Amino acid sequence: MNACPVQFDPLAPEQLADPYPVYSQLRADRPVFHDAEHDLWIVSRYEDVMIVVREPETYSSENAVRASTQPWPRPVLDTLARGWPLSPTLTDSDGDVHRRLRLLVSRAFTPKRIADMEDTIRRAVDELIDAFVSDGCADIIERFAWPLPMMAITAILGVPREDVPRLHRWSYNWLRLMQATDPVGELVACAEDVVAMQRYFMDALEQRAGGEGTDLMSGLLGAGVAGSEALTMIEAMRVPMNLIIAGHVTVTRAIGNGLVTLLSASDQLAAVQQDPERIPTMVEEILRFESPAQGLFRTVRTDTTLAGVHIPAGARVMVHWASGNRDENVFERADVFDVTRNSANAHLAFGKGSHACLGAPLARLQLKVAIPRLFERLPRLQVAAGEASAVRDTIFFARGFKKLAMEWDVPVAAART
Repeated sequence: MNACPVQFDPLAPEQLADPYPVYSQLRADRPVFHDAEHDLWIVSRYEDVMIVVREPETYSSENAVRASTQPWPRPVLDTLARGWPLSPTLTDSDGDVHRRLRLLVSRAFTPKRIADMEDTIRRAVDELIDAFVSDGCADIIERFAWPLPMMAITAILGVPREDVPRLHRWSYNWLRLMQATDPVGELVACAEDVVAMQRYFMDALEQRAGGEGTDLMSGLLGAGVAGSEALTMIEAMRVPMNLIIAGHVTVTRAIGNGLVTLLSASDQLAAVQQDPERIPTMVEEILRFESPAQGLFRTVRTDTTLAGVHIPAGARVMVHWASGNRDENVFERADVFDVTRNSANAHLAFGKGSHACLGAPLARLQLKVAIPRLFERLPRLQVAAGEASAVRDTIFFARGFKKLAMEWDVPVAAART
């Protein structure tokens, strides 16, 4: 029996506010079930998630970021036809294609390159805070949480700082297009932004052709690995798009989630402030406790059985990172936020298997710098009063805030400037 006794509705207000009781019931009663509304098989237990990600021969990553593979409406398809095919990318490819792309992109995320980014990230964090510290209040998502990761990844790509706002808008609308729950007119507008983003990076690559640039996009031109053909221009264009979108989703949402979680667990916040050595495990616990990527999708290649449930070939599976990260069989007191928990090697926030996130070290570095610095520079930081202060985003496979209005005591030095 595949019917689910729990109402799984990730966009319902109560589940946007707190989805974890539903996830707990799913793990207990229907760890693998078919959600008819989204035509998805939801996989909620940690051990089953790990089976899926370790068996790419059965569970393909094709369309890994599309909530539904039903064709977009004709006006959307007509708009997308003015650009280039959206895949394969690092995220939604398999086999040799994925291995080739991963080897090339991994060159941008070497330990040395990430370590060399720390000073840049610290300067960016303070630059952003400087712009609003004397105001005493701000929407932290708009003013800080999304600009920071965009500034980090665009520095690697060699993208002008003034282009960050539109890249943010384009990448967010790409996510909306993948979820495909908006009205047709809005999806057409999202598709227009996706095509604009494609053209932007194609133009950027063409401008670098024949040059001697040292940024990642310059390095992609003609790049190849032993025994494989060099990247085509279309393949190279998809790489920065993929990096912008993936990096943006995780860090932006983890900053908002982390601030709210720490403020609701004052003893844990105090523990970190008293002992900064706990910052690394604090970051990992934020990622586990409030996973910014709730899950991604797989396509079943052949009829299979998972947790005793038959899943037919062609079915779509959602590997639910967030539910797995609250699995009581893996994490002791899984629903308790504990900054001393060392779960870096176990949690699923960055995925597992061959598709584990290459940008995880960069994301971790940003979070280690950003969250403590916000509390350090914004005394008595708290969520502003009013129901409209903290508004959850409605991308159901990414958990975070669309708006997070916060207030603090203006530091004396800032008040004088």
